[in-house]
Amino acid sequence: MNTIFTDKKEFFTHKNIKLINGNSLNENLFAEQFIDLIVTSPPYNVGIEYNSNDDELSYEKYLEFSKKWMTNCYQWSNSQARFLLNIPLDKNKGGHHSVGADLTTIAQKVGWLYHSTIIWNEGNISRRTAWGSWQSASAPYVIAPVELIVVLYKEQWKKTNGTKKSDITKEEFMQWTNGMWVFNGESKKRIGHPAPFPKELPYRAIKLFSYENDLVFDPFTGSGTTLIVAENTHRRSVGVEIDSQYCELAKNRILNEVGSLPL
Repeated sequence: MNTIFTDKKEFFTHKNIKLINGNSLNENLFAEQFIDLIVTSPPYNVGIEYNSNDDELSYEKYLEFSKKWMTNCYQWSNSQARFLLNIPLDKNKGGHHSVGADLTTIAQKVGWLYHSTIIWNEGNISRRTAWGSWQSASAPYVIAPVELIVVLYKEQWKKTNGTKKSDITKEEFMQWTNGMWVFNGESKKRIGHPAPFPKELPYRAIKLFSYENDLVFDPFTGSGTTLIVAENTHRRSVGVEIDSQYCELAKNRILNEVGSLPL
């Protein structure tokens, strides 16, 4: 892996995985374009207690934060890079905001081109506790048990570079090109991270939108899920994680779970 690091803080390297203990807001973290596919779920700004990230910014500050890291990812990406952005549909903690629409707009303002949106149905409506005005038209809450996976790209959608080796089956292709994905979320307790996403999400994203040996990037590595799936599907990967404890968690998961497919 020949990526040039100008602010090099490699935490861990294993097979085709490189984990950086750094900050994706740092525009000098990488010195060249190297990314083929980004699969990430950034902080949602809903008050989750991360070790090293303030998840209760004002909404304006959160949008500024989002613009900065998405700009950096754009600069680090190859011309045919794809960007799969897992974000909330909306937010009502601390005020009602159309998060999905706002972040999609910001991504386009910094240069990303819009392709489509996948709706991820987690099926967790049974965990609802907030109803607003119960059985009254006074002020009911409408809450959808879904998240978005926004599909963006840099300059050209048709992929002409890379190995041209796809590993997706006919059944997977037919199922996953339907823009409603249904699978469960991941257990915080099982993983030991406050906001993990399930392997199924990067698994589908990586197999559908990249070739074998492409380089997959996650600017918010967390517990390392994207990197694990990338290695297990014969891709290279680079992850950035600001918190050293989560880097250690990701390292341990990588060592334990690389080679563990099927999911």
